[in-house]
Amino acid sequence: MTRIFLNGCCGRMGRAISNMVLDNDAFEVVAGSDIISNATGFSYPVFDSLAHCTVDYDVIVDFSNAKGVPAVIEAALAAGKPLVCCTTGLEDSTVAALMDASKEIPVFKSANMSVGINVLIGLVKQAAKTLYPGFDIEIVEAHHRRKLDAPSGTALMIANAINAELNYELDYVYDRHDRMEQRGDKELGLSSIRGGNIVGEHEVYFISDEETVKISHSAKTRDAFARGALAAAEFVKDIKPGLYSMNDIIDKALNKEENN
Repeated sequence: MTRIFLNGCCGRMGRAISNMVLDNDAFEVVAGSDIISNATGFSYPVFDSLAHCTVDYDVIVDFSNAKGVPAVIEAALAAGKPLVCCTTGLEDSTVAALMDASKEIPVFKSANMSVGINVLIGLVKQAAKTLYPGFDIEIVEAHHRRKLDAPSGTALMIANAINAELNYELDYVYDRHDRMEQRGDKELGLSSIRGGNIVGEHEVYFISDEETVKISHSAKTRDAFARGALAAAEFVKDIKPGLYSMNDIIDKALNKEENN
């Protein structure tokens, strides 16, 4: 069994993970923490911070706020526990801190914990390599009205994967409302939609004068991200220090199928 400390347990993703493990004997959330001081309705103790936890656990899963992640990294290092960081909108200094921490503990970092979105990234990399420069590339993402960062961490993850495949030739354009000029050949546009309770939608367009190729992913419920977070927790529980991503889980699954 994988025993989880859930940072950000009172948030939507925290509650999704808590609910998912109720009928899963392979996982247990043994403790959590949140900035909400009067957390109720949980089957496990909720602390005001990870550093104050008095319960033993195997791995930390963090679905919280970008500003709180540095403290989570410090606590993970102090406890010598693996960390699954699912929080988006991180500053460069926080990303650097995660990389430094991975030299001492296993760190799993992904802007999107859905297996499906990571398969999409593999597809768009192939498409970019095949279609560019004859096709313009645009990314459109949509999320619920409460999301703070724009564009989404997943949209940037997709853009970075495409750009790496094209030797970083593309320049990101986030907003065109004040650009009175035609589209440049080496632009990659990112557009954001915020409204209602959209869980997460990402569309990647490859557009030429003759045709359009669209590769898209739509998360129907937050369970897709919760399931990926649990898979990541199991993956890093007994692994050597290093920086890991969803690609490592996908590669492991593919290698297992090939060996069978």
